[in-house]
Amino acid sequence: MNINCIIIDDEPLAINVIKSHLKEFQDLHLVNTFNNAIDGLSFLKENKVDLIFLDINMPLLDGFSFIKSLEKKPLIIITTAHTEFAVESYNLDVLDYLVKPIPFQRFVKSINKVFRIFSNPNKTMVTAERLSIFVKIDKKKMKKIYLDEILVIESLKDYLKISTLSNKFIIHQTLSSFTEQLPSNNFIRIHRSYTVAIDKIDTIEGNSVEIANIRYTIGRSYIDEVKQCILNN
Repeated sequence: MNINCIIIDDEPLAINVIKSHLKEFQDLHLVNTFNNAIDGLSFLKENKVDLIFLDINMPLLDGFSFIKSLEKKPLIIITTAHTEFAVESYNLDVLDYLVKPIPFQRFVKSINKVFRIFSNPNKTMVTAERLSIFVKIDKKKMKKIYLDEILVIESLKDYLKISTLSNKFIIHQTLSSFTEQLPSNNFIRIHRSYTVAIDKIDTIEGNSVEIANIRYTIGRSYIDEVKQCILNN
C-alpha cells in the first residue's frame, strides 16, 4: 500500500508536526507541502494525490473554499486550531477533523481511518461518526455536545441555553452565529429566540411546535418555512 499525501497549511510549525507524525507510517508518502491553497490547487491539476492534510484559515483561499473548488476530492483531513468549524467540515464529507496541537495518538486514529478505506477499495468512506460540536461552557472548559441529542437552542440576550436529551448548557454566543454552525437539514430557526432540532418536533399546531412536552412559538416571519420544512421531512 502506498498512499500519496500533501499538506496545505500556512503555519510552518504545523507542517513540521504533521511531517514528524507521518514518518512513523511507511505506507504514507508525503509528496509535497504548500503554505497556501492556491499552490495546492495548481499541484493537484497535474498530480494525483490520495490524501490532503488541510488547514482552514489561510490567506488567498480558505480551506472550505478550496474543498468546494475540487472536481475530484481526495480524502481530506482538516487540521486547524479552531473547534467551531467541525460541523461545517463534516458537511463537506471530510474524513476527520484534527485540532492543533495534534497529539500523535489522535493522529493515529485518523490514519487508521485512511488505512481502512484503502484496504477496502469497494468502500469509499467509512461509517460516519456521530456529529458533535464543542461549546465553551466556562473560561477554561470546552464541552462536546452530540448534535443528535440537542432539542432546542434558546436565545437569552447575549447567551444561549442549549437543551439536550439529558442536560442544559449556558454559553456566551448569539443564536444566529450558533445556528450557522449547525447542519441546515437537521436544525431550523423558528423564532428570533429559538432554533430547534427538526427530528425532535413532536407536533405542530397553529403557530407553535411541541418538543419534549414543551411548546415553542413560531415567529410570524418563520412560519411558512417551518411548515414547509416539516412537510418535507
